[in-house]
Amino acid sequence: MDGSIFAILSDIPDYLISMAPYLHYVSFALLILAGFNLPISEDVVMIVSGSIAATVVPENTFIILVGCFLGAYISDIFAYCMGRYFLSWVIRHKRMANIIPVKKIKTMEQYFSKYGEKTLFFGRFIPFGFRNAVFMTSGVLGMKFYHFLIIDFLALCSTTAILFTLGYKFGGNYQIVIDFANKFYFILFPALILIIVFFIRKFMKHHRENIQE
Repeated sequence: MDGSIFAILSDIPDYLISMAPYLHYVSFALLILAGFNLPISEDVVMIVSGSIAATVVPENTFIILVGCFLGAYISDIFAYCMGRYFLSWVIRHKRMANIIPVKKIKTMEQYFSKYGEKTLFFGRFIPFGFRNAVFMTSGVLGMKFYHFLIIDFLALCSTTAILFTLGYKFGGNYQIVIDFANKFYFILFPALILIIVFFIRKFMKHHRENIQE
């Protein structure tokens, strides 16, 4: 390992194991970095952190769990704020009017006000960068901040409990969990596409009804 951030990202499990005594800080920092859309798998960090807590530093289990949760939560908030205070300004800039008309943005805001909370909650369970896209979209389309905090908190409680517990229960065999998760997500991905298509169709129908009015 040459100490660079890219070397760390290329082999996160080994890095986490080598930093076991300070794992609560390391997991926290890695999950914060995930909010910058760096190639860091939240799922892998959570699972391996649970595994190390069980097999190497069981006395630090609670603080490691807290570190993972806070790192992921702050990362989500960062992505929301990026959408709310930067990307929303970009798409509303007058030079973007020909690409994304103001009327279309208003329609998207109305749609997201109706379905956005469900999209945020269930989107938190989907990896591959989909989570951050949902968080940023929540900010861009003006979801109230306290709504975002509450819904994301509830969803994150679920995902953290599932992933950390799986890593903890499987101990040193965490790779089995990661491989299973990868296969599970591969199966889940077509279902995700169907859900996205469903929401797009609902959005288009809503948009046509607004035009007719």
